Order: sequence, then structure tokens, then C-alpha cells
Amino acid sequence: MQEDLRQQVIQRLERDYKLKLRVGTTYMRGGTCPSCSKKELYCNHASPWVVRCGRQAKCGREIHVKDVYDDLFDDWSNRHPTTDANPHAAAEAYLQHARGFDLTRVRGLFTQENYYNPKLKAGSATVRFPLERGQWWERLIDRPHRFGKMKARFAPGQSFAGTWWAPQEVTERLAEVQELWIVEGIFDALAHLHHGQDAVSAMSSNQFPEGSLRKLLELRRGNLPTLIWAPDNEPTARDYLRKHVARARAMGFPCKAALVPQRDRKVDWNDLHLRALSHGDKVDQAKQWADDVAEARYQGDLVLAKTAKDKALLIFNHDGRHEFHLEFKARLWWFDFDSSRFEKVKKEFVGQHGEEDIDEHLPKLQAAAASVREIANCYPEALYFQRNEVTDESWYFFRVDFPHEAPSVKGTFTASQTLNAPTFRDRLASFAPGAVFDGTASELIHVMKDQLFNIKKVDTIDFVGYSKEHRAYLLGDLAVRDGELVQANEEDYFEFDKLRLKTTQKSIKLEIQRDADGYRTDWLPWLWTCFGTHGMVALTFWFGSLFAEQIRTAHKSYPFLEATGEAGAGKTTLLTFLWKLLGRSDYEGFDPAKSSKAGRARAMGQISGMPVVLLEADRNEPDKAHAKTFEWDELKDFFGGGTLATRGVRNGGNDTYEPPFRGTIVISQNAAVDASEAILTRIVKLHFKRPEVTTNSRIAADNLNALPVESLSHFLIKAIKAERLVLEKFAERARFYEAALRERKEIRVERVIKNHAQMLALFDCLRLVVDIPVPMIEATRDALVNMALERQTAINADHPQIVEFWEVYEYLEGMQAGPVVNHSRDPKRIAINLNEFYAKAAHHSQRLADLNIVRALLRNSRRHKFIDANTAVNSYIRAGQPDKPAIVKCWVFQA
Repeated sequence: MQEDLRQQVIQRLERDYKLKLRVGTTYMRGGTCPSCSKKELYCNHASPWVVRCGRQAKCGREIHVKDVYDDLFDDWSNRHPTTDANPHAAAEAYLQHARGFDLTRVRGLFTQENYYNPKLKAGSATVRFPLERGQWWERLIDRPHRFGKMKARFAPGQSFAGTWWAPQEVTERLAEVQELWIVEGIFDALAHLHHGQDAVSAMSSNQFPEGSLRKLLELRRGNLPTLIWAPDNEPTARDYLRKHVARARAMGFPCKAALVPQRDRKVDWNDLHLRALSHGDKVDQAKQWADDVAEARYQGDLVLAKTAKDKALLIFNHDGRHEFHLEFKARLWWFDFDSSRFEKVKKEFVGQHGEEDIDEHLPKLQAAAASVREIANCYPEALYFQRNEVTDESWYFFRVDFPHEAPSVKGTFTASQTLNAPTFRDRLASFAPGAVFDGTASELIHVMKDQLFNIKKVDTIDFVGYSKEHRAYLLGDLAVRDGELVQANEEDYFEFDKLRLKTTQKSIKLEIQRDADGYRTDWLPWLWTCFGTHGMVALTFWFGSLFAEQIRTAHKSYPFLEATGEAGAGKTTLLTFLWKLLGRSDYEGFDPAKSSKAGRARAMGQISGMPVVLLEADRNEPDKAHAKTFEWDELKDFFGGGTLATRGVRNGGNDTYEPPFRGTIVISQNAAVDASEAILTRIVKLHFKRPEVTTNSRIAADNLNALPVESLSHFLIKAIKAERLVLEKFAERARFYEAALRERKEIRVERVIKNHAQMLALFDCLRLVVDIPVPMIEATRDALVNMALERQTAINADHPQIVEFWEVYEYLEGMQAGPVVNHSRDPKRIAINLNEFYAKAAHHSQRLADLNIVRALLRNSRRHKFIDANTAVNSYIRAGQPDKPAIVKCWVFQA
């Protein structure tokens, strides 16, 4: 390993795993294993390719540094620029330091070239190997994740079918080799070459090198070498392996197979080469390679077994167990070896033939004492155990393979369904079409004892976004924890050292651009042109929502955002654009009044660290009967987190599950929110006016609408990768702005001060992710201070229609010396019969809002605080009117 690279790897191993170099040795030891948590982790200090757990029998965890520190191994051109003296500098460094090859063995086999993708506007240096008919294959070596799944490519429009790639020295020895390894990739062939084994690359697992084999047939007729087929150990590759062996045997070649065992990660022959190199001593390197090859050849024998009994006997002789389950051709089988039967047939054989030929006939004798029967017409395999600590729910996650061409299916089993034969049979058939298990209860228990022993454990959450308990963001097939970006593996979970994590929430789809080069930054001027400071404040709120859980933990609150305005003011354009920054396309929000309380709780519980946008129609229209299902006060607790709902846990006890609110609240509607002071003080308010459309604003709006989510969603990755810096800066700036706003004597409500101070602090944090020009900064800060002042004014004021109501009340009461509409005998109370009030107002030509609207608004009256509705009052007005009842139903307020 290159020295500067080795030093960086060692520093990270010391930091992340607490490994330390032992004095007088060449090994770093004492690290904590992320799998078993024992301080048994070690690695070779001189060649730290692989970190191992010393408890090989009980744990055996291996950590490949190329996987955990991939950023050190993915940009070779920057680390090793080409020069006139060495035009292949990056390619050589890649082969030597990322692949572990001796340059003296591989020079002359490759060149360094370049690849450019005009669609992505991205390029990479490549390591290119010429193929037999003038074609070539090349591996991209500079940040290949930018190109999606394409990490390598062949010459466009050319075919390599029927031929293999072979190192020159192997080609020269083809006339005399006894064993020829046919592997999948060029790097696999080079790995074998470094350990004295002749190998060629078929270039793909589905490629049968018929042309090259026919040339070898002509060269070696009557003296053919044994072909060892050794592709990558994947289901598709194993299928092609059997077909290729059959074709090669038909041509006359003796064939065997070798497959690298797979554990926690995909491992190929080049990985085994690096594993061997991680041993400093040459003898240890050779032993490690020999042991790995022996195990791979045993796995290859299993794949080539002709019958289930043949495979079972291979396992029997390898492991020594007398009964076990096995997979053969994607079916589940049960093997049983009768020791007494074996001794009997062995005794009979010795009596007839003597003991000299016993070893030669031992397989037949064992077969006579063994029985194999099918117990399922598919192969179910438990992959891991997943648990939700909050709800105390747990499942085993299974993959089911079929012997026919149907794709594998995956699903969960409860503990009862896993260990109880009848329920296992029912559950298996319910999600795996046509799958039938007909084994006994005892056989199922033995199968599960094998599959579940030391099974991987995965934590689960039932939402998308930030998990406070795990300090990680789960975002579709990407996750970020402590700034580290991780992709979901083939088994649908994320792995962070000791932590395995997945989300069971599948209904929210995020399209996130992983590569920074695909991120466009030219949207900021368009946002400013269209929305000015309102757009910047909304952007700040969206950005801050990503850290709402952390902020509420430390500061106990996160404000609500209200966006009101006329139709056509651009609210939808703004919201859909902001959602694209977080990876959601064609989404705005939902109307809470069109769902039940339970439905709202579930919708709000699907996300964490993201806004919940409530799209409200004008609630002041009397025919909106469904609006009664939703009240603004439902949101009150969400200011500090709060719980969404309480539901029982189905465990036979009194346990309940109270999921917390993990998102933030955005209210978007035409009319202003009219609610209690408790709600209004929680709100940061934006009011959008219908703009005067100009050519520039129209172009800017069209540009915002046309931006695809793939060009914007890297904003999300940039933001959450900066989590530590953001939270540190927020804590500092929030205190500063709170002190500054308290000096404004006009702002008297502490909650208003705190809300707007948090927004000002988050705006400063936003500048860590977005480059904002100074004029925009100053204007946005001024706008946020003015918003605080306006919110204080709004808290003090009544709704305009309630102001109008009390003005009419005072007009009517001032018409004569005694009361006109106030029935109260208590001077500290006002009691009004609303129907009578409206009749007298109409009689005196006083116009009022619709009575149904006023009834809803009066409950939030501030000028005269509402006390009760439809209260029976002994009327002061009717005291001198014996012809009218003295008791009147009134709405009562403080005088």
C-alpha cells in the first residue's frame, strides 16, 4: 500500500476502531469488533488491507478498508497526475495500491485512457486492457459512483464473444498447464497469477469462451488440462457455471469449479488476494491463499454435485454431521445418515472384498446408508432479524428462491411463524406464490437452529428521515450518519460499523442525487427573482427542518411556518421547488381536513426531519362541514415534538405506542390562520401577494419549474453531511439573536422572540451549504425582524370580522342609556343572544359577516375574551318585559 495512503488508513483505524500498534510487533491490536463488541480486532500495520476479529470461530468479522474508506480509493488522477515521464501514473497507482498488484507482473498489459460522459458532463481516467480481436475493456478509476452502475465498459459496438483475456505469460504456458482457471474478471485473473496459478478471464459470468477453448483443444488434443471454472459467487453466475461446465465437458475437457464463500459482503478473487497480502509474512500469505482456495474448491464441488444426495455426502464428509438440511436446485432437502446401516454394509463389503479397496468404494457405502428427501419445493433462507425497539415488534427477514424462473421474493416472518411448522407453512405460501413446506416440526426446528444461529440483527424504523435514536438519516436507498454516506445493500439495510439499520416505510419515494457534480447551483437567483425574502425564509425553514429533531432536543421547540396569499401568488411553485431540494418531485402537501385524526397521525408520522405541509382551503366558509374534523389546536404539542396519537401494542398487556412528531409544520392556504393565541405565537408568517409579472420573473419561474429533482436533491446530502457544523453554529447564533430581539421592546411575547431568533440563526447556518450574496443576506435578516414585529401585532389583534362584530355591538349599545343586546346582570360579563343581535343589527342597517363564520371566530376573540356558548342567562334586558321569557341562551364574554 502506498505510504501516504497507508498513513491515512492507519489514522482512521486508530480513530474509528481504537487499534494501536503493539510494541515489538507488526500488528495493530486491541480494537473493538463492530460485530461482537469484543476487543479482539487486529490488522497488519505494514499492510492494513483487512481488519479481522481474533475470535475466528465465534465471530470471524472481516472489515475491508476499501469498503469503509472508499473515499481514499476512488480518485486516482488527483492523487497521481500523469506526467510526460509516466503517462500511466494513475492507472499504475490504482493497480498497485487499490488492487494490490506487483507492477513488474502487470506492466505492458494495460494503458491509461480517459472516458467522458457528455450527458453527465463528467469524466474519469481508466485502466484499459486490450482484448484478442482489437477490442478492449476498461475500468473507471476516478469516483466511479458518478456514473451509476457503470464502473467498467467494453469498446462500444464491438463483441468479445467466444474469447477470453489472458496474460502474456499464461498464453505462453498454455501448451503445458495442468490446471487452467477460468475466472470472471481481469483483476481476478491477475490475482491468481500473483499466486502461481494460470488463469484467464472470461470477462463475464455468462460468456462461454468457445473460440479460445477450441484453440486450446487443437493445441492440446489428447492431453487436455483440467478447467477450473471460478466466476463470482452470485446466483446468476452459478447457473451459468453449470451450463458452461456441461458444454466444456461435451468438448472433452475435464472440469471442476471453485466459488469464493460469501459472508457479510461480496468477495471476489482480488479480495482474497488483498486478504493474503494483509499478512506480512510470505509464508502466511501463501497459507491464507491456499486455505481460501481449498474452501472455494469445496464450494465449487457443491455446486457441481449432480444429485441432492451427492451434495449431501460432500457436506457430510466436510462437516461430519449426520443429519442436516441442504439446498439443491433451489429446493429444501433433509439428509439423514444411518450409522448402524453404514457399519452393516461396510462389514458386508469387507467380508466379500477385504479391506484393501475400502477407500475407493467408501462413497458408495456411505450413499447406501444415507437418505435424502425434499421437504420444500423452494428454498427459504433467513437473512437477518429486524426489530423496532420503540414498538417492541420484531421479525425475521427471509428470501425465498424457486427452482423455476420466478424471481426470488422477500418477506418477514414473526417468531411464531418462523418456529411453528403449520404457521410457517401458511406464511410461506402467503407471500411466496406456490411455495409449500411439508417437513416435520422437528425438521423445521433443526433448519432454523442452523439458519438463525448468530443471525445478523437489524434495527428498524417506520419512517423516512432522521432517526434521533440512531443519529442517522435514512433516505430511500441512501443513508447518512455522522457525515458518512452509505448505500443500502442487497438485503435492504444500511450498515454503520456496529449498527445495522433499515426503514420499513416504503410509501415515500425520494430521488436523491449522490454525486455533487450533478448538482446545479444556479437556482438561487431565480428563487430571489420570484419570491425575494419570502423565498429565502421558506428555504431557511426547509433547510432547518432537516435538523428539527436535534434542535428540539436542545432548545425544546421548532416554529411553524404559515404561507398565505391570493390564488396565483406562486405558493405552489415555491413549495414544489423546495420539495425537490429534499428529493421529492411533484409533491406539495395534503389537506388535513379531508382525513380522520388517525389518518393524519399516520401521514405525519411517515417522515422525520422534513416538513409536513398542510394544504388548507378557506375554513371560513359555512358549507365546509368536513373542516370540523380538524382543529388548529391539534398542532399545539408538535411545537416541541409531542406525540401524534396513542395506540395499543398487541402483546396482551397494557403497553401503548405513542409515536412522537418528528417533522415540522407548514401551513399553506389562501386565508390567514385564525386560531388561539397558543397557535399564533408558534407561527412564523409569510404572506404572498400576487406579483406583477415581468419577463424576468416569468423566465425565473419557468426555470424553477423546469429544474428536475436530480439536479437539486444533492442539496439534501450537502446539508445533512454538514450536520455537526450546522448545529454548532445554530447554538451560537440562536443565543445572539434572542438577545438582539429582546432589545426590541415592541416584541413582548417570548415565544415570538425565540421562533424568529431560530430562523435568523438557521439562515446563518444555511450559508454553510449555499453561497448567498451579501444584499440577499441583509434583506432577509431585515425581513425576519419585521416578521417578528408583525407577528406581535397579529397576536394583539382580533380577526377583521370579529373587530367588525364588536364595533356593531358598541354601536347598538350606545343607542340608548340602558343595554340593548347585552343580557348580563354582571358588569364583568357580556351576554349576547346572537340571533337577536343579528336581527337588531339588520334593523339598524349594520352589515355583519355570515353568522356561521362569526360563531367559529368568536371563540378566539381577544378584545372580549370568550367564556362560554349557549349559556342560560337571567336577562337584565327582559326584567321589565313580563311577556317574554326571562331566561335567554347567550354567548358569554368578559366585559
